[in-house]
Amino acid sequence: MSTHEPSADRDGRPAPTGADLPPRSAAVSGESEEPGTTGRPGAVGEAEAAGGADEVGEVEERGEAKEAGEGEKAGASERTGASEPAGEPEAAGGSGEAGAGEAEAAAEELRPRSRSRDLLLLAGICLLTLLLVNAFVARPFSVPSASMENSLRSGDRLVANKLAYAFGGHPERGDVVVFDGTGSFRRGPAKPTGFGDGLRAFAQDLGLAPAGDSVYVKRVIGVGGDRVTSTGPGGRITVNGVPIDESSYLAPGDEPSNVAFDVVVPAGKLWVMGDHRSASRDSRDHLGEPGGGFVPEGRVIGRADWVVYPIGHWTGGLDRSSAFAAAGGSGGHGDQR
Repeated sequence: MSTHEPSADRDGRPAPTGADLPPRSAAVSGESEEPGTTGRPGAVGEAEAAGGADEVGEVEERGEAKEAGEGEKAGASERTGASEPAGEPEAAGGSGEAGAGEAEAAAEELRPRSRSRDLLLLAGICLLTLLLVNAFVARPFSVPSASMENSLRSGDRLVANKLAYAFGGHPERGDVVVFDGTGSFRRGPAKPTGFGDGLRAFAQDLGLAPAGDSVYVKRVIGVGGDRVTSTGPGGRITVNGVPIDESSYLAPGDEPSNVAFDVVVPAGKLWVMGDHRSASRDSRDHLGEPGGGFVPEGRVIGRADWVVYPIGHWTGGLDRSSAFAAAGGSGGHGDQR
C-alpha cells in the first residue's frame, strides 16, 4: 500500500494535478489582471504602453517648452546685447570727447603760463648776457665834452673795448682810452668809502649806472719810462727826444701845447692829452697835484675802438697815429706797434 499521497491545499482540497494546472502564461495573466480587464489578455500592456506614451509626450512637451523658454531668453539676451553695444560706443565716444575737451582746456590754461615763463627766461638770459658783456668785453660811454674834437664830438656814443688790455696787454702811445680819473684828475679816494659808493661803482662797472664825472676819454702820449717834453707854443711835443707829428688828429688851429713841460712817466702810469688841446683839461693841468697828472694803468676801463652813435660818426676804429712809431723801444712797454 503506497504511503505517498497527494498533498492537500490549505483549505483541505486536494492539490491539482499536472493535468489540471493552468498554463503558466495564463496564470501570470490571470494573477495580474485588474478588475474590469477580465477577458482582455493585452489590456494591461496596452495601458502601460499608453501611459508610457503619455509620459513621453509630457516629457517632450516639457522639454519643448523649456527649450522654447530658453530660446526666448536667449533671443531677449541677444536683443539686449545687440542694443547695449550700440550705446557703449556712444558712451565711450562721449567720455573720450569730454576727456579731450578737458585736456585741451588744461593746455590752454598752461599756454599763457608757458609763454610768460619763456619770456622771463629770455629776459633773464639777455640781462645776464648784457651784464657779462659790460663787465668783461665792452662797455658803452657817452663823450662828455669837446676835449677830443675832431676825433670825438660831445655827445658821441662810443664803445670801450675792455679786452684790448686783457691777458697782460698795456695801453700804447696813440691809443684813445677811457679811464677813471679819481685820484689823478679828480681829488678823492681811489676806492669807494661806503656801501652806497661801492654799490654805485659796481653798477657803473656793469654799465647799469651813468659813468659820472670821474670818467674821461683822452689820448695816450707817453707810457711808463717815457720822457715827454714841450717847449710851449710853436713847438712840437717830443717823446724820448723824438718830435711827434700830431697833425692827423689835432683840432684845426690848435697848437700841440700852449704849456711848456718836461716829465718822465713813472712805471705803470700814463701821460694823456686831449686832441682839442685848447679846450682840454688833461695831464698838463694836474702837474702840481699829488698824482702829478699821471693816470694809473689800473684805472683804464678800456680802449675807445668804436663810435656807434650818431650814425654819421660811425667808425670801426679811432686813429692811432703812426707818428709814435719813431719813439718805439724807448718806453717802459718796449716796442710800440
